[in-house]
Amino acid sequence: MSAPTRILLADDHTLVRRGLRLILDGEPDLQVVAEAGDGAQAVELARHGEIDLAILDIAMPRMTGLQAARELSRRGSDVRVLMLSMYDNEQYFFESLKAGACGYVLKSVADRELVQACRAAVRGDPFVCAGATSALIQDYLRRQRSGERIPDSILTAREEEVVKMIAEGHSSRAIADALVISVKTVDRHRANVLHKLGLHDRLALTRFAIRAGLIEP
Repeated sequence: MSAPTRILLADDHTLVRRGLRLILDGEPDLQVVAEAGDGAQAVELARHGEIDLAILDIAMPRMTGLQAARELSRRGSDVRVLMLSMYDNEQYFFESLKAGACGYVLKSVADRELVQACRAAVRGDPFVCAGATSALIQDYLRRQRSGERIPDSILTAREEEVVKMIAEGHSSRAIADALVISVKTVDRHRANVLHKLGLHDRLALTRFAIRAGLIEP
């Protein structure tokens, strides 16, 4: 009998991790070997631990699941990635696929579909839960396989970092200190983002951050 799939489970809610772990560890071919409370910790554990599959919540502090998936992909990691989300949202689906995830599972059906998603990921098959718009995902994968150009995210990685911290209520000075940039640069990023998105204030920016999976509502 082959060794069980070694799983990293990343979610900033301890109770959610505990519940998902009970589901996964109840299967003979799956084993949770590491847990993370944010995306940055997940990346480090995936880099240095013996992990086959990372299950990442889309919205986490410090670094979101999407950002963590992008970072793992950028580093050439062999760890497969599944995204967890509370929301049936097209933008989340597409951003997850662009970030390198091979599956997308809604938390509302995780008790029924997460095990199936894990096994599909191990086989190298894409997985979209029953609550997701599978036709859109299949179209995306078709275009990707045929070499059609898929638009990049409208925001740069640094702009996403700034938006996330603004939406979390951090001041320009706090953002500048955290990202090791000047306050002027933070303000310039904010102005660029507002212009790109056609928004006018922090409240609108916060709503965008929630829709884009950068923070939780």
